Amino acid sequence: MQLSTWFLDAAERGNPSTSIDDRHGGLAWTVGNTCSVLRDGAAYFARLHDALVSTAPGDWVHFTDWRGDYDERLAGPGTEVSTVLAGIARAGVEVRGLVWRSHPDRTHFSEEENADFAKAVNDGGGEVLLDERVRRAGSHHQKLFVVGHPAHPSDDVAFIGGIDLCHGRHDDHRHLGDPQVNPIDRRYGPRPAWHDLQLEVHGPAVGDIAATFAERWSDPSPLDTGPWGRRLARRSNEPARPTPLRLSPLTPPPIGSHAVQVLRTYAARRPAYSFARDGERSIARAYFKAFARARRLIYIEDQYFWSADAAGALADALRQHQNLRVVVVLPRFPDADGRFVGPPNRIAQHRALRTLRSAGGDRFAAYNLERLDGWPIYVHSKVCVVDDVWFTVGSDNFNRRSWTHDSEVSCAVLDDTLDGREPADPAGLGDGARALARNTRLLLWGEHLESDAVPLDPDEGFEALRHAADALDAWHQSGRVTSRPRGRLRHHRTDPVPWFAQPYSRLMYRFVNDPDGRPLRMLGRHAY
Repeated sequence: MQLSTWFLDAAERGNPSTSIDDRHGGLAWTVGNTCSVLRDGAAYFARLHDALVSTAPGDWVHFTDWRGDYDERLAGPGTEVSTVLAGIARAGVEVRGLVWRSHPDRTHFSEEENADFAKAVNDGGGEVLLDERVRRAGSHHQKLFVVGHPAHPSDDVAFIGGIDLCHGRHDDHRHLGDPQVNPIDRRYGPRPAWHDLQLEVHGPAVGDIAATFAERWSDPSPLDTGPWGRRLARRSNEPARPTPLRLSPLTPPPIGSHAVQVLRTYAARRPAYSFARDGERSIARAYFKAFARARRLIYIEDQYFWSADAAGALADALRQHQNLRVVVVLPRFPDADGRFVGPPNRIAQHRALRTLRSAGGDRFAAYNLERLDGWPIYVHSKVCVVDDVWFTVGSDNFNRRSWTHDSEVSCAVLDDTLDGREPADPAGLGDGARALARNTRLLLWGEHLESDAVPLDPDEGFEALRHAADALDAWHQSGRVTSRPRGRLRHHRTDPVPWFAQPYSRLMYRFVNDPDGRPLRMLGRHAY
């Protein structure tokens, strides 16, 4: 398999300002990595806790986050995330973090929580900055951790995905919810279930993830402006300017069989990012390239699925390849579904799903999830698997905001290890099924079907999902008088937006919920 048939090359990344590809002679990916998929917050937090407490003086920890709660427990009482980070900082570990400044709690964001999180770590000797270097109405949405061991580079590790360091995320495959509750829409119950993914990475790709952090940290633009930003900086005990990073260029040795491409989104903004003067949209570009190569199955889990361009690319693939099937798993309801929040979300998702149902007919399916007691499971994961070959895990959603406007980071992975089980080459292009991509799909489908016997064949698996959702829907419709059928899948149907709410919903969606961060010359086009 030629990696260039799936991965972007340096020119295709479309960001000549970044140094990420220069680190390895202009090659836009690394080989020799080992990646592991961590399903749900409990698995991630346990691994993160182990990695943090295994550090020693002279090591360093760098991270980015969208929201942080200083008292979120990683592995039980006494392992509150700020306590762990402050503890290793006092022990001589360089702890540096970039957390989005956010907006006040009364607007349903987390400005106060993020400031308290930063203060708790800063008071302990770390350095966490509230970073508002974003385009108007944007956010820093990257969620990554890098743990560096200068004396033992083979132990370097990174984590990347969709899981924030905050309440509500510490769930496991049973989906009973995080005991430290973060309330969302009341239809998810008093202790919302939360499905998510994180990727653990060892090997040379850790250096690219570390470089992504370093580019943001070292950007000369002011962290914030105005009296409100300065007030929050004082509240969080933030230094006047970032302390230069001590680390030398990170190049962990090869350790496995996985090729990894680190993908990002940055908006085109003024003042421009020093590392993305015209923005970067490599996440969107990578999806378009992979969708064009798909022949049998595209599997997506996403929080929103609003993007008309993503739906259009998937619809084109469905029309061009009659054996292709597309599956999307979504939350049943938005996390916030008020009068002015929910309708803009739903109107865009309804349009995207309608596009795919029109193009694919019964070769397209959309599902949501519910746990055994009937409460829906909030789907926050951001994962895509194509033909059991290429897959991504990251912070980005299938919407215009994630593909053009907010800061995002994801990893695309190609495994050098073939999975010889039939069908050994589902797409028929000679790439062969790859072990990690296929096992990731089977892991997720096994959870959703509540079965260890998930069909390997994409067509058979597609039908197994459909039959499970049919059975559970029918059980609910019959009054639930018999035993509950196995599985957590329900057919997804977006609640319609009333006619009188549609005009303002379209405006809110376009300019508030899902803004466009591309340069002016690209606005209104389908180019990225």
